[in-house]
Amino acid sequence: MAEITAALVKELREKTGAGMMDCKKALNEVQGDIEKAIDWLRTKGLSAASKKAGRVAAEGLVGVAANGTKGAVIEVNAETDFVGRNDQFQKFVAAAAKLALDNGGDLAKVAAAPFPGTGRDVQGELTNLIATIGENMSLRRSASLSVSDGVVVAYTHNAVAPDLGKIGVLVALESTGDKTKLAALAKQFAMHVAAASPQSLTVAELDPALIERERAVLAEKAGQSGKAADIIAKMVEGGLRKFHQEVVLLEQAFVMDGKTKISKVVEEAAKQVGAPVNLTGYLRFALGEGIEKKSEDFAAEVAAQLKK
Repeated sequence: MAEITAALVKELREKTGAGMMDCKKALNEVQGDIEKAIDWLRTKGLSAASKKAGRVAAEGLVGVAANGTKGAVIEVNAETDFVGRNDQFQKFVAAAAKLALDNGGDLAKVAAAPFPGTGRDVQGELTNLIATIGENMSLRRSASLSVSDGVVVAYTHNAVAPDLGKIGVLVALESTGDKTKLAALAKQFAMHVAAASPQSLTVAELDPALIERERAVLAEKAGQSGKAADIIAKMVEGGLRKFHQEVVLLEQAFVMDGKTKISKVVEEAAKQVGAPVNLTGYLRFALGEGIEKKSEDFAAEVAAQLKK
């Protein structure tokens, strides 16, 4: 039997929003496995964990850059939020985003690319910045999108400077239609992606493991109803359709009106731009997602900075 510590209960509570005692019971039921505990709470109707991202605390900035038919996004991490507000760091991330655009989002190529006006490559400039600011930093990830004819639009949420923020989004629309109107639509889609955090563009592209996990939770929950097997099967399939509407971009309701499916908005956009429109891809980088970092209180963070 794994030890159910207060820290473990706290972590589960933060991830699910469930009550303290429910979290403790869930962890006891699954021998301390956080992911299984999340699913256990969901089967009991005690958690909306699928809609909550895990709490992460990696700092730094996400930078975006777009130029007509192509765009790139990059994440550069640092130890504290103070660095994200540092002018030198912001200039570095902005330049790195433009270099990511030039190098197709290939992080290795970005790291090796000459950094403007320094005689160093990007990694060398970052090393120099680490020595100057006195805090560890890293190039974490980068990616790009492009279209043959259409637009790629970039958007940053919680921006601290132009094209720099906590969430960076790219949206690609293929169309021979009016590029100005197309770009305006892509910007709205990018804002939607930032807010709705879809897991995939289409149902077919959704991670099979994610689907099976959801199916198992739905089956367990439906089984508690005591209904016949055929009714339970229909309940599960209905639940999966609702799940798709929550996590698949083309199935989601457009945040601008809260009801029209994104795929329908794309279809109807042809009337506005004068040609068929195809949403071919999106990228969403949220600062620190997937990174676990020891949490520190704000006072400790300030004290650490004053010692440097």
